[in-house]
Amino acid sequence: MPFLPVEKQRTFEARVDLVPRIVEWIEGVAEEAGLHPRQQQHLALSTEEAVMNICSYAYKVPPGEVAIQVSSTPERCRVIFRDRGIPFDPFSLEEPDLGASMEDREIGGLGILLMRRVMDEVHYTREGDENLLRFVIYPRERES
Repeated sequence: MPFLPVEKQRTFEARVDLVPRIVEWIEGVAEEAGLHPRQQQHLALSTEEAVMNICSYAYKVPPGEVAIQVSSTPERCRVIFRDRGIPFDPFSLEEPDLGASMEDREIGGLGILLMRRVMDEVHYTREGDENLLRFVIYPRERES
């Protein structure tokens, strides 16, 4: 089923203790846009990972801010996270070796892998002094 048209934007202080509030906001917008329940769950998980990384690593002197824009049309839902933190392309890193033992596996990268696997598209760009992380989700057939 197509998504409903929604345009929402909100700026949050990039603090770890606000991550649940940010995820709750995203969940509400995703429901309003008519995302499939599984897509809502995937978007919530990916948002938690993205925002936690911004809160934990983007700013030399925390807290900074994270602006989130959600835009949906019948054909797609796009979520953009903007921060003015240190330039960092999370997709420039190698994917973690899931076949390696816990002792041999490098720390980090699993959240980025999760985003890549559950979102239809994930993109990073640096525009001026901002990091932009974009998620794109396409409609799915409703399950009964």
